[in-house]
Amino acid sequence: MLHAVSFALLDSLNVLLIGVIVALGVMLPRTAPYRRIATLLVFGDWLGVFLLSVVTMVVFDGLGDLVQRALESPVFGILLIATGVLSLVLTLRGGGKGDNALIGRLLGPLQTPSLKTIGVGFILGVVQSATSVPFFAGLGFLSAGDYPAVVRYVGLVVYASLALSLPAISAIFVGMVRAYPHSPFGRAFEWMRTRQELMVKLAGYIVAVVLTVMGVVSLL
Repeated sequence: MLHAVSFALLDSLNVLLIGVIVALGVMLPRTAPYRRIATLLVFGDWLGVFLLSVVTMVVFDGLGDLVQRALESPVFGILLIATGVLSLVLTLRGGGKGDNALIGRLLGPLQTPSLKTIGVGFILGVVQSATSVPFFAGLGFLSAGDYPAVVRYVGLVVYASLALSLPAISAIFVGMVRAYPHSPFGRAFEWMRTRQELMVKLAGYIVAVVLTVMGVVSLL
């Protein structure tokens, strides 16, 4: 269970969703319903992560002992290390311009709270999780654990919530900044906003280091 929680928290470093939330906080007028928009966006993302986790759990359960053998195989540790190294290389080479362009395109449907807001969040959640090694690794440990089916599937609610914990905290933080722009939160936000590329790289480095360490530990 600890492994599943660890990978879910690692998956919460969703740079794209956090970037969209920050952009909303900066771009929306002061009178805009930021709280409702951010709430619907995060909910849509959570829904995408949750539904994908249910589908993934059904597939993993159908594979039976194959998932357990895969997690115990040296290949799993090597895959984590390779993913960590790839993340490090991409972070070193990337400048965040591609993400900024994508965030700009996503802001259009997010000007007012609507079903489109949930839809954008849903797509972000599915895409982020479907391309995330920590997401599938955590579900693999949850599936391979000796837990009743009810515990595993109800636990997916918690799993998806943990995977959205950091974006949710970011949304609350940005909301506080909008309400109190001259507070310490506002000054911290301004410091991070002017160092956006540094923040993106820092998240990439954290993911790279943690995945590599986890991979090394699994090989020992």
